[in-house]
Amino acid sequence: MFTAGGSFRGSRGACSAQILMKNLPVREHLSSSPLPTSNGANRDVFRQPAKDTSRPAYASKPMVSPKELIDRYKQGEVHPVSLLHLLAQAFQFHMEMKETVTSEHLPGLYFAFCVVIDGFEYKTGIGKTKKDAKLSAAALALEDLLPTLSHGKYVLPEASDVPPPLPVKEEPSISDVYPSRPNPESKNCVNLQIPLAVRDQLSKLMNSHLEFSACAGTTAAFILQTSSGCEVVALGTGDFNIKESASLSGRLVHDSHAVVTARRSLMRFLYRHLLMFFSKTANLTEKSVFQQSSSSHLLSLKSGITLHLYVNQLPKGAAQIPSQLRLNPLSMSALQVINEISLHLSVEGKVFSVFSSTFDQSTSKVVSMSATDKVTQWQVLGYQGALLSHFIEPVYIQSILIGDSCCSDIRGMKMSVSQRVEGITSQLPMYYCMMRPHISLVASVAADTANGGDLTYGINWSEGDGSLEVVDGLLGKTIEESPFKSGSALASRLCKAAMLHRFKLVAKEAQRQDLLATSSYREAKRMAKSYQEAKNVLREYLSQQGFGSWLVKLSVIDNFSM
Repeated sequence: MFTAGGSFRGSRGACSAQILMKNLPVREHLSSSPLPTSNGANRDVFRQPAKDTSRPAYASKPMVSPKELIDRYKQGEVHPVSLLHLLAQAFQFHMEMKETVTSEHLPGLYFAFCVVIDGFEYKTGIGKTKKDAKLSAAALALEDLLPTLSHGKYVLPEASDVPPPLPVKEEPSISDVYPSRPNPESKNCVNLQIPLAVRDQLSKLMNSHLEFSACAGTTAAFILQTSSGCEVVALGTGDFNIKESASLSGRLVHDSHAVVTARRSLMRFLYRHLLMFFSKTANLTEKSVFQQSSSSHLLSLKSGITLHLYVNQLPKGAAQIPSQLRLNPLSMSALQVINEISLHLSVEGKVFSVFSSTFDQSTSKVVSMSATDKVTQWQVLGYQGALLSHFIEPVYIQSILIGDSCCSDIRGMKMSVSQRVEGITSQLPMYYCMMRPHISLVASVAADTANGGDLTYGINWSEGDGSLEVVDGLLGKTIEESPFKSGSALASRLCKAAMLHRFKLVAKEAQRQDLLATSSYREAKRMAKSYQEAKNVLREYLSQQGFGSWLVKLSVIDNFSM
């Protein structure tokens, strides 16, 4: 959070226009090409029948069944990536290649990809080029997938039931219907479970405090998924920035937008589980979500645990880009195109492009980056932040579920969160990557109450809390009527000073004397070298791609101590 007047304008590049063109509907007729084989040769997997001008091309029946394709793959005649695409068409499941990282220590530059089928991630493949990494990931996925197709509940369809080799669409719509699959972690299962879990938790909190029910419309929540189900571990609501000058004591919350509040609640959850891990009680250590990483001195989430983000409204900023901008960019000026998908600033709940001429830089009001831009940053740097990165590897979410009842188009979210930083992974330090989340529309958990209630208020809660806390977003501190209050000063449990206090507690339990010796919040953050390196790479990358410059903090804001 920063006072206005800092430098934030960046050079405007061509990449924003390229992203828009990339999202235009494809109009060209697709040609039928031979499929590459694993040894680089081209083979005609589908025999092309004679042309019948009375029928559209897609009505032609292929002559090869999935079973024969699998047999040819086992003989080395079909490329692994091609086979996955064809099987996705045949069985109507969603398949994507997701760039990720590996925990292995590897010399030099490498790429890592994993195959994701209906939300389930297969083993990670690595390679010196993206092509090699995708090939490896496809082969590893097929090792686990093919036995389920051959011996599981599926019956391979006959040749006449297999669709022709059309490109797999990038993302299914909310109305897509998937066949029943034996995998309990399918995307549809998650999309049903998560909104229900969020609604249940929200109801429990609000039923005891109906006077704050108007806050629920902006809900954002983080959900922990394990083999036993989904559990909400952090929740927040809100829609404003503080209107006062920036706090120099660290005891005011500068940004109270829902997803920012939920993320800070998630950090409290992570601190709590770090204290459990470092405790001298074996029972508590076992209950912690963390384990010692096998490849570093840091901790990592236990195997089988994944995180997901639910938002009841599209985050402010570039995610709310108008649909006509993506569908017909040539009808708008280049300046408007850049302004829409650029980085955005947030002031008292209003957002402005960093290139906007209507934003008054001379104002003394507190300014922050938009909620969309922060989600973009977290998908690269992790949701743990700088202080927690002293103890744990980056924490990423696997999916973003949008319950906005007024939203029917999520391409703006995809462009903002993933495409603006596509290709950055190879420039980042070890353990950091651009984690592409699966983004989809789901049922809303709460009605939008934009015209009633205490709209400047926001609530926060994390797993283990006895009650919720209510913060006035414009004042940046807890209200008198809040069920939870930390003291007479009304400093929120989400403020920076509170986070520094938890950081020191964990450092003491972990016997990290170097961290206990830090003199200020700013120094503790700067000591997280890899995190700071990744942050600098990200901001330079966004500027070079033409999306503008990230607002630079005034260093005095973080120069407080306990």
